[in-house]
Order: sequence, then C-alpha cells, then structure tokens
Amino acid sequence: MGNKLCCGKALDLFQPKYLRGLQTGLKGLWLIVLSGYPGSGKTMLARRLVADYPLLARIGVDELREMFFNEAYPCRDEFLVYSMIAEMRDLLLKKGYSVVIDSTAPDNVTREFLLTSKVSPINSLLVVFTVDREVLVERSLERFGTSSPINAYDKRWENPKGGIAIFKFKSNTHEEFEAYYARLRELLESETHPFKPEFQQRLLTLNEIRSAFREFLRKRLKQSSPA
Repeated sequence: MGNKLCCGKALDLFQPKYLRGLQTGLKGLWLIVLSGYPGSGKTMLARRLVADYPLLARIGVDELREMFFNEAYPCRDEFLVYSMIAEMRDLLLKKGYSVVIDSTAPDNVTREFLLTSKVSPINSLLVVFTVDREVLVERSLERFGTSSPINAYDKRWENPKGGIAIFKFKSNTHEEFEAYYARLRELLESETHPFKPEFQQRLLTLNEIRSAFREFLRKRLKQSSPA
C-alpha cells in the first residue's frame, strides 16, 4: 500500500496540473531553437536556461546522434535523429515543459522543422548566435585543434529568413554573454512580446514541412557522399 502511494505521488510529478503549480518565471509555453556555429555558446546557453527554469527542458542534437549511433554529423540516419527530436519536443510541450533545442541548425529548412510543433499555443523563438569569426576560429582551435569545423559551416550557413521570431544573441566574451542572457530572460518572463502565438503565422502545414525536411536531408547526404 505504501509503495503504491509513493508511486502515485511520483507519477503526479509528470502531470501538467502539477507542473502549472510550480514557480517557473516563464510566461507561457516556449519552444526555443538555438542556431549558431560550433563554439558560439549554444550549449552553455541551453544548460543555463534549464538550470534557471524548472519547467524548461533541453534536447541536445549531438548527444542524440552519439547515443544512437556513436557518430557525428552526418550520422547514418539524420532523419531518424530529427524525427526523435520532434517526438521528444512535442511530448515535453504536451506535458507542460518549455523546450530548448540545442542544435547548430545552420539552414532554414532545419530551423523551420524544429520550430514547427503539433502543440499549440506556444511561443516559438529562434535564437541566432552572432560571434566574430576570429573568436570562433580561436575557440575551434582550442577545442578541436583545427579550424575546419568553422570552414565547413561556412558552406552550410544560411541567414535566417523572414517570418519567424528571431533573437540575436552575441557571445564574443563572457560579459557579452551575460548581458544578452539577461535580455533573453527579460523576454521569456514578459507578459507582452511580439513572439506570442497569435502574432505568428505558418505558411506550410506540418506534413509539408516534414516532407521538405526529408528531401533536404536526402539531397544533403547525396552531396556529402563520395563520388
């Protein structure tokens, strides 16, 4: 009997009604997608957000690839990885958790796919990291011993298109990171902002976006395969 009661309480922790009772600081349900070069500060921001907000969960794309296949980008089945990300994203949102997706997301097709959820209403936000190239190269040399990751992303990077909510996050120094983090927190905790669901319009359906993303990955894999 005691064990059943204990299990019941444990299960209650995952119910939206219970979650809404927590003091979160966030206003509304957020879906945040991080986009930036390797070494720009994405993971540091994602982990900071999770530490500061009890109802915000992080999904790490690189960790998922490694967990599934022990491979880096591009792994043997990128569409499977991103499909699982979408499933986890929507499940967390349904349970009342805001979500931050820790991903490079260098192109607009990937960004659109990650930002489009079955769950509504939500506040969708693309956080784009802007870091000076010299800083990125220096961080890459320190972390990987080479600047090749930066050069590779130069070929893949696309400037964000219009029609989506974007927050530009500068992270050249620790002081700059802290200043922009404070601005981001102010936005996430604001009652009124232009990123509310009623101000956002989707031009494509979820199935159309999913199909476009699958085709994009197919072409990307074909381009990266040896002749």
